Amino acid sequence: MRKAGHLWRTLAIVFLNAAATLATAQAYPSKSVRVVITASPGGNLDLIARATAQKLTESLGKPFVVESRAGGSGIIAHETLAKSAPDGHTLLVVPAGAHTINPGLFKKLPYDTERDFTPIGIIARGPLVLVAHPSLNVDSLKALTALAKSRPGQIVAATGGNGTAGHLALELLMVRSGTKFLQIPYKGNAPGLVDTIAGHTQIMIDTPSTSIPQIKAGKLRALAVTSIERSSFLPEVPAIAESGYPGFEASVYICMAGPAGMAREIVDRLSAEVANMARNPEVRRTFAEQGVEMVGSTPEEMRAFVVKDIAKWQKVIQEAGIKAE
Repeated sequence: MRKAGHLWRTLAIVFLNAAATLATAQAYPSKSVRVVITASPGGNLDLIARATAQKLTESLGKPFVVESRAGGSGIIAHETLAKSAPDGHTLLVVPAGAHTINPGLFKKLPYDTERDFTPIGIIARGPLVLVAHPSLNVDSLKALTALAKSRPGQIVAATGGNGTAGHLALELLMVRSGTKFLQIPYKGNAPGLVDTIAGHTQIMIDTPSTSIPQIKAGKLRALAVTSIERSSFLPEVPAIAESGYPGFEASVYICMAGPAGMAREIVDRLSAEVANMARNPEVRRTFAEQGVEMVGSTPEEMRAFVVKDIAKWQKVIQEAGIKAE
């Protein structure tokens, strides 16, 4: 009888816990949700975050409101999230660069990237594209690296700033190819691209959404993309990985995270909603206009990616001797 009573108590506890779990998931969100981003309004990240927030608003019944916390290389937005209540009503949509490059770039951060955040999922990913001004007279990555080796430090490369995705991708290329470019850091990709189009700088690693119109107009030449495989945005352009540097990847990943300690039920619900978005043709078209494709990963896949990416960029930063500005 005692064993039977114990069994019934155990089953009752399990049932009550399951009911509480279901109630937590069903009650979420109970109010509007802040979606913090690391960039200013109007850019690619803002548009991607707003498209995501709109779909979450429609499916979960409460407003998901995008809030820009730009500045400090993404540190301000991260710190905002780390100090928020872990109830799922403050989230972060962030390019993996700010999330996984900063731990290697800054000696001291006001948060721990692996400890202080809850991974929800990778929303989207997209390649970068290596472009050259026509006056450089190269039409392939092989031709560029051969020229760079014959003129070390003389080919001028624009970057969007120290520690940006394009800058780190260029550093990784130099490490892998044994080349050296003269880098000019700009305050953002836009002015760097303008100078590359004008021929003041000769190469740049940029986003497809801004480079493709210039490539089509003949103002720039696309030499390679940084995704592990060819991109659907530039299918005729080879990947760096297939151009003599196997395994090379420096794609832009857009991730969603919450504060540490979020209830698993809320994490799973948000992750499932993002995965549903990834299957929506309308959303996929919206994201493609920004040069990225939907992913919709699991929290575990995002966590594994973050750990691997932090280690990858720490090594590049150390080998290149990059310092935070």
